[in-house]
Parts: sequence; structure tokens; C-alpha cells
Amino acid sequence: MSTVERLTVFKTYKLYVGGKFPRSESGRVYEVTDSKHNWLANAPLSSRKDARDAVVAARKAQPGWAGATAYNRGQVLYRVAEMLEGRRDQFVREVADAEGISKSKAAAQVDAAIDRWVWYAGWTDKIAQVVGGANPVAGPYFNLSTPEPTGVVAVLAPQESSFLGLVSVIAPVIATGNTAVVIASEERPLPALSLGEVLATSDVPGGVVNILSGRTSEIAAPLAAHQDVNAIDLTGADGDADLARDLEIAAADNLKRVRRPQAVDTDWTTDPGTDRLTSFLETKTVWHPTGSLGATGSAY
Repeated sequence: MSTVERLTVFKTYKLYVGGKFPRSESGRVYEVTDSKHNWLANAPLSSRKDARDAVVAARKAQPGWAGATAYNRGQVLYRVAEMLEGRRDQFVREVADAEGISKSKAAAQVDAAIDRWVWYAGWTDKIAQVVGGANPVAGPYFNLSTPEPTGVVAVLAPQESSFLGLVSVIAPVIATGNTAVVIASEERPLPALSLGEVLATSDVPGGVVNILSGRTSEIAAPLAAHQDVNAIDLTGADGDADLARDLEIAAADNLKRVRRPQAVDTDWTTDPGTDRLTSFLETKTVWHPTGSLGATGSAY
């Protein structure tokens, strides 16, 4: 019996915007290579129009996602972790190729990323008890503070950590009810684009997470200046002080919340704490008068 050599079926990577997989509006792509400069794939080279489309999708999804119960958001995020576990081998391969590390080290990073996603899923219905509560006031009032999501958050994913760092910046944003427009690592975008496929086949509503690939500076500029973006995470601008400064100046135009690159962002294996969960939360405080309940003098 003769054997016929078959052609390799190469994967076509696409953007993830509004729960769909469009090509870049510009039709452009760029080559993604491994650490030895071997070609891996062509990734979409996002344009400013793609960035604006992603913001529209994120804004449309934000009220419904923020309005879901915290417990429900936790269930949805846990489902993502289940899907990641099922595609573990694919992500191990992509991380190993992207970062030029051994399969065993890549496996450790992927496992840590999945565990971290589960960890953030568990925080969805607990963070309000940590950062909110009743405030003691001198007067006949109830005074209650509760956290609420900021809104649409632009996220510059880490440039070096293609998956563990990526998960570490996306999960806390959406766990607290925000929606995200994510710019993947410029040189290592493939794990991020594959994450979009996982999100699409889980229970995350379309538009809650939108993933763009391309030149970070080109995509980040319109997002930082966009009037319908409420906050921006500059983690992916670490190492480019000029870019970070320009984006922060642009973000000031509509008083965006800005999370500057942190020193701890260089080691994504450390305990993340609750810092990223609270970075994109607003605090709403409600005053309610108390009153007497009859002759006993008791109050409510």
C-alpha cells in the first residue's frame, strides 16, 4: 500500500471582537516567529478601526455583564478554566514556541495560568465584602459603600509573558464586571488569539473580552484617547517609557483611570493579591436615614 504525503493544514489566526472572529479591517497581517526566528503564523495587524469596533462591542456588552450576579460571573469564569484545561496541550505548544522555553516549563506556566483563572473566578462574589461594607457615621443614618465596575477597560497585555501574564491582566478586569479590549503581546500574540477561541466556546457573552493583535503603539493610541473607554492598563507598555507617558496624557482627556506598569509585573508567578481586582472598581456610597419604630425607641 503506497503512502501519500499530505499537506500540512496551517491555522489561520483571527481577531476576537464582539464574540466573532473578523480579519483585520485593513486586511493586513504580520509574521509571527519563534525565538529562533522560525515562522509560526501570520497574525492580523489590527488597525485603528479595529480598535474602535472593539470598543463598540465592549460597551454594548458592559451593562449586561455588570448586571449579572457576581455568583453567575464566577460560574462563567470557571467554565473558561474548564475549556482551557481541555486545550492545555495546544497552549503548552504555543507558549513554548512563543517564549522559546522547554515544554515542561511551558506546561508549568499554562497550569499556573489555569489555576489563576480559577482563583479570580472565586473572587467574583467575595471582593465586595473585602472593599465594601457599612461605614460608622455620627448621625441617624445607614452609610453603605459598595464597589461597582468602572466600565470599558483597555488592557495592554504583557509583552514577555504570553499566557500567564495575559490571564493575570484579563481575568481580574472581567471578574469585577468590566469589559475589556485587549492588545496582545506584539511579538507573542498567538496564545492570546487562541484564548479568544476558548472564550467564544465558553459562556462568556460576546463583547466582554475583545482581543486585538498588531503593533501595540498603533492600537493603544486610539484606545487611550477614546472617549468611551473608562480605564486603561499600561502593563504592556512596560519598557517603553515614552509610549506609557503619551498614553497617560491621552487618557487624561476624559479622566480615564490609569494603571501604570508595576515592578511586580516582571514576575507573574507571585501571589497577585487583590490589587488588580480593585484597580478598576468605583466605590458607590449610599446614605439612608434611620427612624424610630414606635414607643420602644428602637430604630432601623
